[in-house]
Amino acid sequence: MPGLLEECRYLFDNDDIYSILSVDKSASDKQIQKGYHKLSLQVHPDRVSGEEKENATKKFQALGKIYAVLSDRDKRALYDESGEIDNDSKVDENKDWYEYWRLLFAKISVDDIKQFELKYKGTDEELKDLKEAYLEHEGDMEGILGSVLCCTHEDEPRFRKIIHQWIRSKDVPSFPAFAKESKSQVKKRKRKSEKEAEEAEKARKELGMDGENSLQALILQRNKSRAQQADNFFEHLEQKYSKEKKKTKKTK
Repeated sequence: MPGLLEECRYLFDNDDIYSILSVDKSASDKQIQKGYHKLSLQVHPDRVSGEEKENATKKFQALGKIYAVLSDRDKRALYDESGEIDNDSKVDENKDWYEYWRLLFAKISVDDIKQFELKYKGTDEELKDLKEAYLEHEGDMEGILGSVLCCTHEDEPRFRKIIHQWIRSKDVPSFPAFAKESKSQVKKRKRKSEKEAEEAEKARKELGMDGENSLQALILQRNKSRAQQADNFFEHLEQKYSKEKKKTKKTK
């Protein structure tokens, strides 16, 4: 059985467990948990399929082991000092890393996702995200729609109206990619989005998918070209509902 550092070299081409989580050696416990959470969402076994699933599962398990080391004060101190991991080849090999993950992060239901979308659209938070996306992508609507949470091509007319108001009031600059986009480009984007929706619905019926995990999988499948939006969406939800459920427990 290979040790954890050897696993990391094989799976991530890297044996610096801080670097794998994209955090500094001086990172706080909260930053380490966030790094673990973000990366584990990308390789969670419920969110991949086919030939990717086996490798994703191995990465998911390795990330759980990494977090178990860095969240333990003594194990982290040993690693920081020597670059070694205590009982390297025996780091909880039999642990159920899926359940471990679920204990750390709240489980999101279909209703949670629907409720979040209803509460998010039209809020100051959505406007802030829209403005940031507009500036980051310099008016490119493809990039904007790929960045703002919960949006589809149906939101484009609403977004355009808001952005035009910002431009008139000089809140944002007028980028050529936005101001000069042709009608044919808009129609092409709409056709592409409708096709993705049809493919996702077809896949759902063929696979008999239903429930929480299938909804997540379909959102990801429908948004393969919008992977960052999907990751941000689920990360945002995980954090939001984790906080809310902790508050509920305290009030009981």
